[in-house]
Amino acid sequence: MKKKFFNLLFPLVLFSCISNAQKDKWIVLFDGKSTDKLRGYAMDKFPDSAWKVEDGALVTLTGVPNIDLVTKDEFKNFELAFEWKTSVGGNSGVFFHVRENIKHESGNGNSPNWLDNFEMQILDDIGFNDTAAIRSAGSLYDLIIPVNKKLKPVGEYNDMKLVVNHGHVEHWLNGAKVVEYDLGSERIKELIAKSKYKNNPKFAKTTNGHIMFQHHGQQVWFKDIKLREL
Repeated sequence: MKKKFFNLLFPLVLFSCISNAQKDKWIVLFDGKSTDKLRGYAMDKFPDSAWKVEDGALVTLTGVPNIDLVTKDEFKNFELAFEWKTSVGGNSGVFFHVRENIKHESGNGNSPNWLDNFEMQILDDIGFNDTAAIRSAGSLYDLIIPVNKKLKPVGEYNDMKLVVNHGHVEHWLNGAKVVEYDLGSERIKELIAKSKYKNNPKFAKTTNGHIMFQHHGQQVWFKDIKLREL
């Protein structure tokens, strides 16, 4: 009887172990060389007219029409880790659950979907012309001010992590959790109702989609980009 029970139980345990191992596996989105897992917004190839690979980093080109980067794959629950730095006055952001249903109007400093999706802000907090804390580095852009923040000087890389785990979202900056919120919560609904997004019925309604790295027109660097599904 014990042997029969073991024979029935073992495949279930093995399946569970394999599933957990797959979830814990990191997917390298950018290893310093290959851009195979990324493409331009609403494009089928990497936008080398707006981004380049240099010294192991993805770097925005300036003085050209801005094109955002998106992951080729879509993700729902995940942990995204990467490093970033900006030039003086640099601005960028990371968006999630993005759907490519908005025309890309390059050259105006605004990405498509920036009014439809939550943004984890990337910024030179001192040199950019908007110094409001609610739109500073690490913030949930225009909604939640980051706390316990230790930002590196311009020109130095910051470690960043975005966690989206079954409705709970966390922003981590240089080892500290600086923002957390729950998708669809009363708190987040109240914040949206008081924000610039209040008149957009489509804001933050998607539940899975691409991850997007913003090209805002200034120079920014991204490296060591990896993700694991949760």
